[in-house]
Amino acid sequence: MSTPTEPIATESWIYAENFVAEDAVLAAARARADEVGVVGIGAGAGAALSFLASVIEARAVVEVGTGTGVSGLWLLRGMRADGVLTTVDLEAEHQRLARETFTEAGIASQRVRTIAGSALDVLPRLTDGHYDIVFCDGDKAEYGAYLDEALRLLRPGGVVAFDNALWHDRVADPSRRDEETVVIRDLGRRIAEDENLVPLLLPVGDGLLLAKKVWVPEA
Repeated sequence: MSTPTEPIATESWIYAENFVAEDAVLAAARARADEVGVVGIGAGAGAALSFLASVIEARAVVEVGTGTGVSGLWLLRGMRADGVLTTVDLEAEHQRLARETFTEAGIASQRVRTIAGSALDVLPRLTDGHYDIVFCDGDKAEYGAYLDEALRLLRPGGVVAFDNALWHDRVADPSRRDEETVVIRDLGRRIAEDENLVPLLLPVGDGLLLAKKVWVPEA
């Protein structure tokens, strides 16, 4: 395994993390998140999601873990103007706060579909092969199951993304064997070894794991 000659300095990491500045709407969304005990995606990972949505001209996106709309707003700002975000969360109150965020940002109501419920109850009801991006920031113990659903939901060339892929520096430490760490570590291994996926792990925020679904011709 190759390694850089020396790790990036903290100052450089902070500079990169905040390279794309957040505006007042995102700051307000983060304030709401603090009030209800939700941790929104970091600015660096949010910017990466927005960039990804823009590059692939995403029209249909699924988000697991609405929170107060931080990641959803990053995604919407990168998506096509006619794009629709379907966002799933157990907490209806969090989704209400997220809708406040989207309204403040000038996002038309028809561009966001909020569904309150368990992701593993909701995702199986969504349309196969319809989505450009599936972003997962829900229950870490369910990440493996989210990947199964995402691979069904994504069109060929679509991308699945997982936040907290480094899980507070635990994933890289083999001595850490708690359930969530093991699930995320196994998820990364599974994605890296799947020949039908193009993997990428970005050290932004708490780690953003990406995988592009490769088109496989039918036999």
